[in-house]
Amino acid sequence: MPMKTPDRRVQRTQQLLQTALISLIQEKGFEALSVQDIIDRANVGRATFYAHFDNKEDLLVSRLEGLRTSLLARQRQALAQTAHGDDRMFAYSREMFRHVDEHRAVFRSMVGKRSGAVIQHLFHKMLLDLVREDLKAIARRDTSRSVPDEAVAQLVAGGLFGLVLWWVEGRVKLMSEDVDALFRRFAIAAIKAVN
Repeated sequence: MPMKTPDRRVQRTQQLLQTALISLIQEKGFEALSVQDIIDRANVGRATFYAHFDNKEDLLVSRLEGLRTSLLARQRQALAQTAHGDDRMFAYSREMFRHVDEHRAVFRSMVGKRSGAVIQHLFHKMLLDLVREDLKAIARRDTSRSVPDEAVAQLVAGGLFGLVLWWVEGRVKLMSEDVDALFRRFAIAAIKAVN
C-alpha cells in the first residue's frame, strides 16, 4: 500500500509551529517557553496546536524526527552499498556534522549549556539509536565478548554527543569534515578494541 502524503495545510501548520519553536528556543531556551508562546509566534489557535501535538515536547520530537529520518536513510544506504567495514560504520555522521554546521546557532541554543535537559536527552537518544543501528548491522555474532554491545553503544553515542557540544561552542575552529574524521577515528578505534 502506498504511503499517504500529508495534507499541505497540515504540513504548513506543522512547519509554522516548528519554526516558531526553534526561534523561541534561541530567544528564551526550551524550559522557559510555553505552548502559548509558540501559538502566538506561529499565529495559530490553541485547538490547532493540540490537533497536531500533545505538548511542546511532542513538537520538539517532531522537529528532531526529520533529522533522524534523514540520518537513518543515509546510514541504511551506506550499509547496503559499501562493502568495507570502516566505510560502512557511522555513515550518517558526516551529514549530521554538516547539518549542525549549517544550523550552528540553533544547535548551540538547543543542545548547548543554556538548553534544557529535555532537548539534550532527545538529541542524545537520537544519536544512541543511530549508533545502536550501526552496531547491529556490523556486529559479529560472537557472544563470548566481555563487553556488552549496549556499553559500546553508550560509549560511542556519549562521545558523539560530547563532541557535538564541544564543536558548536566553537572554541576550536574545525570544518565539519574534520570533526567528522575525528569522531570516526575515535569511534572506529573503540569498536575495534572490543571486537
